[in-house]
Amino acid sequence: GCTVKYTGYLEHWDEPFCTNCYSKSPGLMKLGKDITLGGLEIGLLTMKKGEVARFVFTPDYAYGRQGCPPLIPPNATVMFEVEVLDFLDSDESDTFFELTAEQQDTFPLQKVLKVADTEREFGNYLYRKRHFEGAKDRYKRAFSILGRSPSSKAEQCQIDASKLLVLLNLSLTYLKLERPAQALAYGEKALEIDQRNAKALFRCGQACLCMTEYEKARDFLVRAQHIQPFNHDINNELKKLA
Repeated sequence: GCTVKYTGYLEHWDEPFCTNCYSKSPGLMKLGKDITLGGLEIGLLTMKKGEVARFVFTPDYAYGRQGCPPLIPPNATVMFEVEVLDFLDSDESDTFFELTAEQQDTFPLQKVLKVADTEREFGNYLYRKRHFEGAKDRYKRAFSILGRSPSSKAEQCQIDASKLLVLLNLSLTYLKLERPAQALAYGEKALEIDQRNAKALFRCGQACLCMTEYEKARDFLVRAQHIQPFNHDINNELKKLA
């Protein structure tokens, strides 16, 4: 999936026939699903995040012999100006989630971790767009596949590192969704993996504060402050409490 800004022009025309440049935050589009223009699919696959390009497509790579009346005449050559804002490859991840649980269990751990990472990235993308409900679902999907039994200490460390990131994200997202009990539960799960994680302690403190459990909130925040004494956010929450 990618987020792109695009504007399409017909040959010798100054006015675009299509653009999404007026949208403040264009959505994530999938190649082959939301973006079906042959030339544009090929062109986007050659681009990197942040890149701006101009493509000229002959009819074979654009709207063909018929065109697309009334906007696009037959045999039209078109020009597209494209900027790639974000790029997330979800093919592997989508394929993985279409498998049965038994099939998923046979996947090598590195693949599973990569899928979890992709889901988390999608969650982060949705979170930045303030689509908290969608972000939460992506993080949960990532978490759901990290319950695998490790075959070595090194594998356990890798699984835990991946889990920790997802749990911290879930805790923060539930705070944004104003569901502090869940935020606390995920924060505490993160602390089971790393009891000195300042972010997890901070999230738990914020959640307790929202639930007016002031003693508990103070306990978490003081522990967080011991680990990061100069953290502005932690100190601010403690001031609120005082």
